[in-house]
Amino acid sequence: MQNRLLLLLCVSVPSFMINLDANIVAVSLTSIARSLHADFAAIEWVISAYTLAFATLVMPAGALADRFGRKRMLVVGLAIFTLASGICGAATSTTLLNYARALQGVGAALQLSAALAILAHGFQGRERASAFAFWGSVIGVAIMLGPVAGGLITQLFGWQWAFYVNLPVGAAMIALTLYAVKESKDPHAMRVDIAGVLTFSGFLGLTTLALISGNRAGWLSKPILVELGVAAAMLIAFVLVETVQSRPMVDLKYFLRRTYLGANIAGVAYAVAFLTMLTYLPFFFQSALGYAPLTAGLLMLPLAVPLFVVPRIVALYLDRRLSGRALLVIGLVCVGTGLLLTALRITLFHYSAIFESMLIASMGAGILNGQIAKVGMTVIPVERAGMASGVSGTMRFSGIVVGFAALGAILFARIGGSVADALPNLAGTDRLAITHAIANGNLASATALLQAHDGATSIARSSLGYGYEGVLLAAGIIALSAAALCWWLVSAEETAPHEAAAAQVMELSVD
Repeated sequence: MQNRLLLLLCVSVPSFMINLDANIVAVSLTSIARSLHADFAAIEWVISAYTLAFATLVMPAGALADRFGRKRMLVVGLAIFTLASGICGAATSTTLLNYARALQGVGAALQLSAALAILAHGFQGRERASAFAFWGSVIGVAIMLGPVAGGLITQLFGWQWAFYVNLPVGAAMIALTLYAVKESKDPHAMRVDIAGVLTFSGFLGLTTLALISGNRAGWLSKPILVELGVAAAMLIAFVLVETVQSRPMVDLKYFLRRTYLGANIAGVAYAVAFLTMLTYLPFFFQSALGYAPLTAGLLMLPLAVPLFVVPRIVALYLDRRLSGRALLVIGLVCVGTGLLLTALRITLFHYSAIFESMLIASMGAGILNGQIAKVGMTVIPVERAGMASGVSGTMRFSGIVVGFAALGAILFARIGGSVADALPNLAGTDRLAITHAIANGNLASATALLQAHDGATSIARSSLGYGYEGVLLAAGIIALSAAALCWWLVSAEETAPHEAAAAQVMELSVD
């Protein structure tokens, strides 16, 4: 039993690091922007460079884990992630920081794909449900601690230590993995799918670049249209490349299985609708409500508690009573409902006004945390665990990449529209400058610009609230739409409840 617990730690702590780092940085964004004199677009890349590299490489990382060994790739991923964290902390410009964040994403991709493959290989049958519940709870802890740790570290030591904190943890995990994990491979794994990597990377990279650059360059400008057109061509090329290979990086035939397709739709929707909010909300608390980083982090803590508590409740009481389909739908409905209710109250500019509705969304996210991966794995053979975990990670982090950029575009457009409605005679360049200042969270600068143009000082704050209202509405609609699709696609029989799931969780907790 001790070996099983060590194995769980070896696959859960790397995932903990990945999610903790993302949420620590979310609270530190405002401080990073001020320290490095960065605007909203540059700050978007602090998040997007990491998640883009991760989402692009997590599928080929799964193939590498299957071919060269899951333990080996986990150790390599931990080493890269730890090294990149040191570079991030030492960065003196947004350019260096963003490149180092991309390198972190490479390490994170290797970590997660290998970790989930080790988990799927090491635990079979009913034990697997319990193991994924444990893994989901650990992810919940990371999400829960991230904002508080980020606020505390940023306020007391500086944002650099949000990255330096990874160094001792990474070193310890490399040592534990070398000791506790047995090597495993896919005996039928073949060469790495270079064509698939290049076409998928091109699609995701160009799509994200277009979404982030569109606010500045104009959505109908030639560069943006070219980027979107080439991205679409890359996606088509990726599908064609994967269909003609004997052992593709992504076996598209699995997407013909309705349960697997539904689980991946849930993963994307969860990322777009909820995980992006873990970045947007701390930014809102600091820019619109005027809280310090530590206070913003503490305010996120109650909203993150369900991400730790709910997966355990699901494993103990609901896994043996409800199908995976039912749990996915309930989780997505809670997320969507909570976000829509938050959208209706966000313009009250008070934490208590949105607390209950965001708690509903967080409870739904807690249900989804372990269920998405578990449901997706139910229809995948164990020898393809690396591929399946790679796809699962790609769906989630692609959702964060595209969702963060797309919701950012909605935020920017809504703020710009609000400023234009309030000051219809304002010159286009001045309106753009005010919009940028508001979107950056720099309301003092926006207010000064408004006063210079005889604008009401309340316009800045109200425009920011209007922007966030649009972001939350869009996210809520996405979650509810995904819930309907999951109910239609996912099979209740294939995801039937396990009677012994609760007993297995109790064994893991005791042992």
